[in-house]
Amino acid sequence: MALRACLGSGNLAEAEMELETLMANAEAPDCVCVSAAELYLASRGADAAFKVLVALAARCRAGAAAAAAVRVLKKVVENAGGGTGRARAIAELVSDERVVKLFDGPANTHERSTMHALLWTCGTEHFHAKNYEISADLIERSMLYVSRDEESRSRRASCFRVLCLCHMALQHLDRAQEFIIEAEKVEPNIRCAFLKFKILLQKKEEGEAIKLLKTMVGYLDFNPEFLTLSVHEAIACKSVGVAIAALTFLLGRYSAGKPMPMPMTEAAVRRNLIALFLREPGSEAEILKYSRRAKLRMAELGVEAIFGKGTVGLRERNWFAVSTWNMAVKMAKEKKHDYCSEFFELAAEFFSSGNGEDDANRLWACKSLIMSVSAMLLAEELNKSPLSDSDLKKGVEMLSRAGKLLPLTLPSAPVTSDQLEDNNLLFLHTFNFYHLLNRMDTSAHPQQLQLVKNFAASKACTPGHLLRLEEIASQGTQPNLQVAEFLLKASITTALASHSPNYGIISTALRRLVGVAGLQDFSGSMSDAVYDVFRQAYQIVVGLRDGEYPFEEGKWLAMTAWNKSNLALRLGQRSVARKWMKMGIDLARHFESMKQYVSGMDEYFERFQKVSGKEPDECSQQDGAPSISLSGSVSQPGLV
Repeated sequence: MALRACLGSGNLAEAEMELETLMANAEAPDCVCVSAAELYLASRGADAAFKVLVALAARCRAGAAAAAAVRVLKKVVENAGGGTGRARAIAELVSDERVVKLFDGPANTHERSTMHALLWTCGTEHFHAKNYEISADLIERSMLYVSRDEESRSRRASCFRVLCLCHMALQHLDRAQEFIIEAEKVEPNIRCAFLKFKILLQKKEEGEAIKLLKTMVGYLDFNPEFLTLSVHEAIACKSVGVAIAALTFLLGRYSAGKPMPMPMTEAAVRRNLIALFLREPGSEAEILKYSRRAKLRMAELGVEAIFGKGTVGLRERNWFAVSTWNMAVKMAKEKKHDYCSEFFELAAEFFSSGNGEDDANRLWACKSLIMSVSAMLLAEELNKSPLSDSDLKKGVEMLSRAGKLLPLTLPSAPVTSDQLEDNNLLFLHTFNFYHLLNRMDTSAHPQQLQLVKNFAASKACTPGHLLRLEEIASQGTQPNLQVAEFLLKASITTALASHSPNYGIISTALRRLVGVAGLQDFSGSMSDAVYDVFRQAYQIVVGLRDGEYPFEEGKWLAMTAWNKSNLALRLGQRSVARKWMKMGIDLARHFESMKQYVSGMDEYFERFQKVSGKEPDECSQQDGAPSISLSGSVSQPGLV
């Protein structure tokens, strides 16, 4: 009662004297002394705890002393708060030899466990508060109250693991490694191995980390989730090589038929592997290998078995599709066309793998197929090695598949001439298909003609497209002059049908058409087919404003027609010569830049007619344009 009064009035010195008197009273019950000590420490705190504990140990029985110490320490901990200074004071108190000695003997087993639990709880609270240094100190002191018998092995191992975590957080990696080695000696398990793995990662000892990774499966308590955790730890430590090794090991262990550890799926493992390889330069071969394997597994087991069901499966499948597409584009920029072709082919498979996929995926699948063949042809040109028969067959099959998807991608309106040609899928499809057919024997010629006719009839066709197709039709080892003729005529017709005809394209087509006509008729400059082209050109230029038709091309038309008469004269074909002279003069009159030559040409023509003695029927029209039709033949362009 006197102690309570002194504490209530704040007279701590008097209170201490009263407590000492009570402790010295042999008749006072131990429980009363312990209660008085708790009351006193509630006001004085940890600073007076040691003195009180010594006094209790002196008067209490052996078993009661430990129990009394636990009660006193509980009171100290409850009133110490979370401060660092009080925590250190508690640590010093519980580690004093005289206090530890109170808990010796088998009779104090329960009190010893309670003391350990008390310090463990206090230490873990500081751990969660990220006061790792204080936490480590308290946990280490708590081990003074853990016996070394077999029953306490798990508790000792837990202490070592927490000490390891504290020192890892403090970046004392060597010290952390020492503790986890001790934990493994006491109780070897997968958790110890995982902590060693984390330490090796933080120490950048990647080779040792990979070796340890492979031994994890040998532990009795091995759980596959530790492999996925190892991947996350490796990525967090920016150890890409270790993360790749972990995923590869996981994939090799479970993709053979065993179910993947949740929440990982086979597709997720492959996705993460590819994502990691994307960070490493020059890893396109590995990325291609795992992407190709994902496609094979999809074919073996089905889409849902690999990627999952519903929106999750759709998201996984689209990731692979977009990833392979982006990789193909990257390879194209780096001019690695072999890889580019394969990545585009894989992208097509992923985009078209769904049941009832939407129009967007069909469009991307179509693009991928066409671009894959484009890359294949570029690789052939770059490597200067012709495609094998199997590659040709494969390319034709891919373009045939793309052809079935093309109707969904065609524009609803004609494509303007200034639109980028490479963005026109139908043109690329036709261009690539023609290239492949051009490498086959002449039996493919009718198929080539039908191919370009289908393209010319589409709304995606432009005169520029037709001219590019004519280039490959009239070149190479097996030129198809029939196709070239059709394309040039179609190019001219399409350009003239435009609201604003592009006379640059028209003039180019006319020049090439002259060459084609000459190649198709062995009579050379005397060919009526060639003359028909000039008659067509005359009809086009009549009525045009000066400069609307390209100057150089107009000059070429007039001079070429005039010069053709020279060859006819040498061969004694005077009527043919008159025809070409008249055509040259008529064309020259419609170009301002040729006016300086017209008087001389007229003078020469008049002298020629007097010598020849009569006017030919072919030149009977003096002022009007010759009648023309579009029935002339077409071939390779050329200068005469």
